[in-house]
Amino acid sequence: MPDLLSWLQELPPLLIYLAAAAIVAAETAVIVGLLMPGEATLLLVGFLAYAGTLRLAPVLVAMTAAAVIGDTLAWRAGRRYGPRLRASGVGARIGAHRWRRADSLLDRLGGRGVLAARWIAFARTLAPRLAGSAGMPYRRFAPWNLAGVASWVGASVLAGYLAGESYERVSKLLGQATGAVLALLLCLLGVVLAGRWLGRNPDPVRALAARAAALPPLRWLRSRYGVLFFLVAMRVGPAWSLLTNLVLGLALLFVAGLAVALLLEAVVRHSGLGVLDGLVADWFAARRTPGVVDAAQAAVSGLRGWLLIAAVAVVAAVVTGRGRPWRADPLGVLGTVGAAVPLVLLVVVADLTDPGGPDRAGDLFPTQNAVVTASLGTLAWLLSRGVRWPVGVAVWTAASAGVVMVTGARLYLGLSTASGTVTAVLLGIAWTTVFVVAWATRDRLADGDERPAATDGDPARRDTPPRPRRRRPASRVPRGPADPC
Repeated sequence: MPDLLSWLQELPPLLIYLAAAAIVAAETAVIVGLLMPGEATLLLVGFLAYAGTLRLAPVLVAMTAAAVIGDTLAWRAGRRYGPRLRASGVGARIGAHRWRRADSLLDRLGGRGVLAARWIAFARTLAPRLAGSAGMPYRRFAPWNLAGVASWVGASVLAGYLAGESYERVSKLLGQATGAVLALLLCLLGVVLAGRWLGRNPDPVRALAARAAALPPLRWLRSRYGVLFFLVAMRVGPAWSLLTNLVLGLALLFVAGLAVALLLEAVVRHSGLGVLDGLVADWFAARRTPGVVDAAQAAVSGLRGWLLIAAVAVVAAVVTGRGRPWRADPLGVLGTVGAAVPLVLLVVVADLTDPGGPDRAGDLFPTQNAVVTASLGTLAWLLSRGVRWPVGVAVWTAASAGVVMVTGARLYLGLSTASGTVTAVLLGIAWTTVFVVAWATRDRLADGDERPAATDGDPARRDTPPRPRRRRPASRVPRGPADPC
């Protein structure tokens, strides 16, 4: 790398500008970003600006213009060839319903999705084409794309400029951070899909048992001893059946939560964020004053996890007592009167996976960040259901402010590390997202008069509304004209 940098510093600056601009523009214009993301180029020109070979202001302007030109060409390609792609054999294999779903998703996210995609490797290469093929007007695409390009180019170039002699290390950390963001998005997608499945199968144990019963060994066992199983099931009342399903559902939730927590911890640990733990701790330690320390300790002591769990239990009981319907299945119990039970389970998961960081000496509430995030999210969800959107926005804003206050106080007091805080907050968000998405899916199915898949235990009827039954004639013998009936 030093030989490459020395060779680049000997080249004419105009040639470096043109070559770097061509690479940045081609990342989206000709899809080379799928093979070679552009952060390395931006970091490199930032370092060359630090070394004096290039000037910082022209670099920022040239790279921003090149990225905008590349995205514009990609948008025009999507607008021109998108319908042809949908009508081709590949588009037919994708399916018209999936194209409609992508169009509705882009309509719902709009320019925010274009802005966020600029920060994600591979996604920024495909997002302009998807926007063009979905029919997004350029006057709507351009401002959001410019905001994403300016922020991404500016951050990457300035990172290379400020890195100075540490260019290689910063480049490696930035590549790790890009991979971590992509892994987190995949994890979030998995959480959302799990919530959708739970909303369509409110009794997950029965749904999984129905799928398992369709396997050849269990199908043979059911055909041979099906009458015995039926008699045993008849001896078990509905209360014991609900209790058994609830216990097994909590065990399933515990295993899934443990897997998500371990995955998040591994992603954050390998993202390079741990390098900032010492810097963040030193920055807060240098700014501690007695008055602010007392306020931070009051915030940490006042918003304990167990107090918030008790508040969730009270609010859930009050909201359910006001006539909000709930059903006798695990999701119905855990989403209403038992909304505090998953939070108690989260305490165990968070304690086993240790999201608070490796050094928890003297920490009275090691799982506080995760539990506070999930508890405030659950409270906001319970209080914002069925209210007008300004009230819902205010409730969720207050919950977010509470999470920021507690996590900031713990960082200020040195009770948590930066990487541990991010892991714990992500775990709390994932924990809340599962139930929010599950209930949103369940409400949407109820509004559409559709029946969840677990009601009849038949996996073949999943996601399909009940069909009207035909009335069979009393006799198949045709009646003659003299028949009085």
